Amino acid sequence: MTPIRPMLATLSPGIVEGPEWVFEEKYDGIRAVAGRERGRVKIWSRTLQDLTGGFPHVVAAVEALGDGDVMVDGELVALDAKGVSRFQLLQRRGSAGASPTRYAIFDLLEEDGRSLMSRPLSERRAALERLVGRLTVPLFVSRRLVRDGKAAYREAKRLGWEGIIAKDERSPYQPGVRSPLWRKVKVRKESEFVIGGYTAPKGGRQHLGALLVGLYDGPKLRYVGKVGTGFTQETLDILATKLERLRTEKPPFDPAPRMKDATWLRPKLVAQLVYAEWTADGKLRQPAFLGLRTDKDPSECTWRDRER
Repeated sequence: MTPIRPMLATLSPGIVEGPEWVFEEKYDGIRAVAGRERGRVKIWSRTLQDLTGGFPHVVAAVEALGDGDVMVDGELVALDAKGVSRFQLLQRRGSAGASPTRYAIFDLLEEDGRSLMSRPLSERRAALERLVGRLTVPLFVSRRLVRDGKAAYREAKRLGWEGIIAKDERSPYQPGVRSPLWRKVKVRKESEFVIGGYTAPKGGRQHLGALLVGLYDGPKLRYVGKVGTGFTQETLDILATKLERLRTEKPPFDPAPRMKDATWLRPKLVAQLVYAEWTADGKLRQPAFLGLRTDKDPSECTWRDRER
């Protein structure tokens, strides 16, 4: 089986309108494509990282999905008590009392060994609903909203979702393409940032005080702020191990922020943060740490495409 990179949505500053658009929940998890060829299942991330070994219950569910070779696109998620996906809950998988991981499937790319990628989304969605049917744990078909963008946005906001994805029903599936035929509209301000350093811990905290983060502005890593909340002791322990290997003398930011107690890092890790807004001078206001994104490359975190 040859893994493919998933089709990606473009960030939309507003809500699209028109009879061709349908609206789906935007999930806060790990994007994953799953394929079954000759009975063997593989799951991979948007960067083609092999995720198969980490989600055996999802593998078993895809093994039992219909007959013949199949490939689906979706998001690995953990849901809170209200059924809302939360990335920080997914980070706790494997821990005592953690929310079970589920697989929200939103596209069918291959069925019975036949590619459906050139077919319109409306046909692929109908085939997906027939294939998955009313299956529940751990698979489910992504939730759709009314065919009215503004009403869909209001409903997503009321329910506390991360956002909505608008999709043109006529769209083919374009592997590896960030397409204007799919548009994402954020409700919660969450995004990914490159970790370029950290400050010394204070008080009773161990390992670090705050992470120093940035976005690539062309070839330069632009400093956009520090985040010192949202950590558990477990995440601090994990971060300490990972950050120790990346220490360097030279700051990765250009220009570098003036800090006396900073430890600089090679920019290899990506953090997901939630924040209130951007300040007038291009810094994050009230950011909080949600987790590390092993499925994102630092080069994807750019100032041009930042969530405003």
